[in-house]
Amino acid sequence: MKKVLILCTGNSCRSIIAEALINKYLNNMRAYSAGVSATGSVNPNTKKVLEDEDAWSDDCYSKSLDKMLDIEFDLVVTVCDSAKESCPTFSKSTKVVHVGFEDPDGKDYEAFEETLQEIKKKLLPIVRKKLS
Repeated sequence: MKKVLILCTGNSCRSIIAEALINKYLNNMRAYSAGVSATGSVNPNTKKVLEDEDAWSDDCYSKSLDKMLDIEFDLVVTVCDSAKESCPTFSKSTKVVHVGFEDPDGKDYEAFEETLQEIKKKLLPIVRKKLS
């Protein structure tokens, strides 16, 4: 099973959506998410959009990067510029890629739906290709 870390700034929207979608749609992969400055809470619209997609899991919660240090990842994906700039160094065998998405935080529910669809269209094929 390939392990993927989705890294964002706050770990309340984009990274959690990506984690849930990878876990739902990509076989033989297990996604995790974290924030370089985790907020400690999931945006309510993140949870709602994932419930509507039948992809929500209680495993999706806002956590800091230090909670992930014991896991050896095959791929790390940064989904915001801030996380890209402050992304720590991983082992040489870990692939790191940046796929940026606009932050829906503070916007209406439709922005979360758009983010989910964009992650499905743009990020999932990249993860599949990088780990195949």
